[in-house]
Amino acid sequence: MKKYIVLILSLSAFLYSNNIDGKEVFKTYCWGCHHETAEAFGPPFSEIAAKRTRDEIAAYIIDPKAMYEAFGYKRSVMTEFNLNDKERDAVVDYVLLQKGK
Repeated sequence: MKKYIVLILSLSAFLYSNNIDGKEVFKTYCWGCHHETAEAFGPPFSEIAAKRTRDEIAAYIIDPKAMYEAFGYKRSVMTEFNLNDKERDAVVDYVLLQKGK
């Protein structure tokens, strides 16, 4: 029985450590130019979430220059960050949570 409890606790810790918090990714990489609902150097996440799909947001994070041109933006190109897939997905989820705020 003790082995099963240790196994379950170990598995829970492993799964928890693999979760990436989109808000933390936002604070680390995005907050300098974006805010959740207020205009900053870049548009607020609430505006992005209202205009763009999950795939468009992810594509913009992967290749800001290409998407900047595709969307016809007039502002400066977003800085490229080398986020891994989990970080990117987490921050995209966080952006989409701002829709309607």
